[in-house]
Amino acid sequence: MPALPLDELQLTERDPKTGKLRTLPALHPEIKADRSFVLYRPPPVVRDPALVEEFLERAKFIADDLNWLLTLPHDKFWCQVIFDETLQKCLDSYLCYAPRKFDALLDCHPEVNDMQKCLHRSVFLTFLRMSTHKESKDHFITPSVFGEIIYNNFLFDIPKILDLCVLFGKGNGLLLQKMIENIFTQQPSYFSDLDETLPTVLQVFNNILHKCGLQCEGASAEPQKLEEKVNVTAGNMPLQELKDIVLYLCDTCTTLWAFLDVFPLACQTFQKHEFCYRLASFYELAIPELESAIKKRHYEDNSVFADLWRRISHSRKKMIEAFHILINQVCLQPILESSCENIQPFIEEFLQIFTSVLQERRFLRDYDELFPVEDDVSLLQQASSTLDETRTAYILQAVESAWEGVDRKKAQVVNNPTPPAASNGASAIVESAAEDTEELGAAYASEDECAGAAAAPIVKVSGVELDSLISQVKDLLPDLGEGFILACLEEYSYNAEQVINNILEDKLVPYLDKLDRTMQRQLKPDPTPLVTSRYNVFQNDEFDVFSRDSVDVSRIQKGKRREKDTTRSLLNDKRLVAEQKERYSQYSVIVEEIPVQQGEAQLYREDYEDEYDDTYDGNQVGANDADSDDELISRRPFTIPQVLRPKGQEEGQEEEEEDEEEEEEAEKERTKDHFVQDPAVLRERAEARRLAYLARKGHKHDSSAVVGNVKGHGQNRETVQERRKKEANKSTRANHNRRVMADRKRNKGMIPS
Repeated sequence: MPALPLDELQLTERDPKTGKLRTLPALHPEIKADRSFVLYRPPPVVRDPALVEEFLERAKFIADDLNWLLTLPHDKFWCQVIFDETLQKCLDSYLCYAPRKFDALLDCHPEVNDMQKCLHRSVFLTFLRMSTHKESKDHFITPSVFGEIIYNNFLFDIPKILDLCVLFGKGNGLLLQKMIENIFTQQPSYFSDLDETLPTVLQVFNNILHKCGLQCEGASAEPQKLEEKVNVTAGNMPLQELKDIVLYLCDTCTTLWAFLDVFPLACQTFQKHEFCYRLASFYELAIPELESAIKKRHYEDNSVFADLWRRISHSRKKMIEAFHILINQVCLQPILESSCENIQPFIEEFLQIFTSVLQERRFLRDYDELFPVEDDVSLLQQASSTLDETRTAYILQAVESAWEGVDRKKAQVVNNPTPPAASNGASAIVESAAEDTEELGAAYASEDECAGAAAAPIVKVSGVELDSLISQVKDLLPDLGEGFILACLEEYSYNAEQVINNILEDKLVPYLDKLDRTMQRQLKPDPTPLVTSRYNVFQNDEFDVFSRDSVDVSRIQKGKRREKDTTRSLLNDKRLVAEQKERYSQYSVIVEEIPVQQGEAQLYREDYEDEYDDTYDGNQVGANDADSDDELISRRPFTIPQVLRPKGQEEGQEEEEEDEEEEEEAEKERTKDHFVQDPAVLRERAEARRLAYLARKGHKHDSSAVVGNVKGHGQNRETVQERRKKEANKSTRANHNRRVMADRKRNKGMIPS
């Protein structure tokens, strides 16, 4: 006979009051055992014996009760879980107050650590059994009824699931993933609860920005209260408030990352609320502001600064990893698993997400340092041949521009591998304190890699800039010597932030760790001191005390030199004349004869040559030059002057000369090219032809009658007649008959009508 599920099972038992047999369902409140579970409290901060004893006693009660619960049979376990409210409050208190692995490590008593480890194991096993609807083939619950039980009785909800991921994700990833997948599979209503929870998560980011005096895009615009302070920022807020904000941010980011890492199927629900864009925008606004506030604040205890810096670095890393998980699950993983026809929507989603965050330059640098965007784009190019190269090139160019002015040093990041499941359930579940410490150290060790985006380029600094860097470190760590700080700066490429971080976390390189931390700065002597390297116009002169031991003091003049020079003293000063006298005396020496010694006479006779040079005697030099007496004759023939000529010879010769000149002019006219003749010449020729024609006809026009005598002497009759005739007939010629001439031109087409 097959076994019935627990929700259908009926139990027959005797009524303790009446003693009669009765039938009850297996899940009934009366079957619950009467047991009270105490609430959990965190371990004590200090080693106070009373507090330690109180914690050990309370934790032992809880551990014993949970171990008793785990030993109950299947039906009694579920009755106790469903109907015992003290059990739910106990489990909720542990999820709320249990130390996280990113919390400060306390120097607890060994017994406290052992008890905390035992209690941690018992709580996880309790939740593991609560999330299992089938323990064996005989003990199980109908899946649909199981989903209703855990949902209606609030055995699991979204805040509890988030706390489970952050508390038990390390070392129990596979078991926790199966737990949460089974919960969401059997009760899909949890997806809608998650969808309703995400606005609250986004409101957490807005609250942090509001506390820091910032405003995020997409935040709900609410009217500001009149009494609300506007000038509160992360830099001027109280230290305790700053610590609370950083702790709040660290807890939120780590919890979100742990949930997405354990349950990647929730990424689609996150992306419905544009979580990637909101996360990048919050990162760009809050992280630089909080980092600046932490570094600039003065701390009485350096451990406070170290704790804040570790938490903000841890938050940065977890936000970037959460963004990468979303990108991987929403876009990249479906592309790798889908066929070529179905990948286009995922590629479009990838391009839209990165296009929306391109303005967040700081976030792009940090993300690209841990997870290069170029690798993701390369994956898209290999998966699709129709990829929009323009958009991908624009995204890559924006990522490159985000690195401008910053030293780019890629970090080699290994994705968090899921540890293999151990064969022993207890060994797979229990997290030792040593593992927590190792995880914390590994997480903090990787923060420097993420901080590379804000690091300064590696350059050699000196002078005022070096003194400023030393002062920056010394302000936070005043007990360190300048010599030790200088050695650390030289080792870490003059990055003051990295030096401070490594000193506080004791992560210095071995040779720096061996140095004396109070070592003072050694001033290097100048190899070329001022005295030996001075160069000026007065060097090595008679008054240079650096180059000579004795100086003529009498030549030293104190004050202004005043010499009473008069005109007589200037005229009597003949020093210049004496200086120039010898020079000018050389010009007055003229030697006409050079006296020759007896031995030099023979030498002069050998050099002298008395032979006459007749080489050019046969040439008539200048005989036929152009400036001889016949020059004018050769250029112009001889002409007899007119006064000496006879009278007849003079006229005849003149006529001959005129004829010759006319022939020459005619010859010149014939040789000219009259393609365009001169109008004046043409008129003269026409007038000459007209006069010749009138002369042949015998008509003689005398214009002297019109001219007449000089004015004032009277005119004769003929002159008066000629003038009257000219006045009467003047319209027939010249320019007086304008109308007739205009009509004539118009008829010939010369004037447009």
